[in-house]
Amino acid sequence: MRRARELTLTPRQYALVAYCALGAFTLIVLSGAAVRLTGSGLGCPRWPRCYGKVYPPLNTHALIEFSNRVVTVPVTIAAFAAFLLAFRRRPYRRDLMRLGALLPLGVLAQAVLGGLTVRGALDYGWVMAHFALSMLILVAAVALAWRATYEPDSRARTEERALAVAARLAVALGALAIFAGTAATAAGPHAGGAPGQRINRLGFDGRATMDFVIHRHGEIAFLFGLAVLAVWWLARRSSSANPVLTRASTAACVLVALQGLVGLDQYETHLPTELVWVHVSLAALTWVAVLWTACAAGRLQPRALADEGEIREDPQQRRKYVLSTR
Repeated sequence: MRRARELTLTPRQYALVAYCALGAFTLIVLSGAAVRLTGSGLGCPRWPRCYGKVYPPLNTHALIEFSNRVVTVPVTIAAFAAFLLAFRRRPYRRDLMRLGALLPLGVLAQAVLGGLTVRGALDYGWVMAHFALSMLILVAAVALAWRATYEPDSRARTEERALAVAARLAVALGALAIFAGTAATAAGPHAGGAPGQRINRLGFDGRATMDFVIHRHGEIAFLFGLAVLAVWWLARRSSSANPVLTRASTAACVLVALQGLVGLDQYETHLPTELVWVHVSLAALTWVAVLWTACAAGRLQPRALADEGEIREDPQQRRKYVLSTR
């Protein structure tokens, strides 16, 4: 007990904990996608037990679904570690504690939502919400890892307004593209159930729903790709852009390009399971890369301070400012 009270972490050690949590939450998205794409969503038709037992029967779908539940154990450990160890970081930072608290809360929310998804027989609304919540938890995990990497006020606010705005626009378009992607999956053949299981799919326009949603997803993804490319171009042109931003935006561009190629291929080959899994995996990695890019782009300098800087540097602007204040 005394050793636990004496345990302290350096900023570098806590940053490592935050990175581990980020990696864990990214990996569980991939395992969850595997459950859906193998038709194992109802492999265990009850929650939290599997067929009324604490262990699954020797059934492929049950084993896959139960394995995904088991993966949540290390993820939960990583989440609670990020929260509890924030109290032992020295110097203590309240912002890290608050962000860390979002991770175990996210795990609990996912557990409840996962149970509702199973009880709702994989209704597309529950499944879409389940994936959307995963993306929101990744936002908290990225923010925690980023803040744990830097001390408060160690990075000056950016004066590159176009770059910062473009990075935030890319995040917004990325979120919209992910939502459209979940709708495309909800209307497609990979509803999460095994062959013969009746699953309520998205079908507001009958059989034409999937085609409509896929095309809208493609259009939004195209705009998202342009926004990411704009961020990369602005970062390369900026004289004050830091190397972290350049690397993050480059990684985001590469991932978006791969997403486009995989998306076109899976559309032409009629959505094979393996390619859809790769597409979902790349989506999670792209989301993390774009969020990291937005963090690296920095916080905007308040407009008043930016205007004061221009006034100090430009004699003509300074004269106009003096005359206007008389």
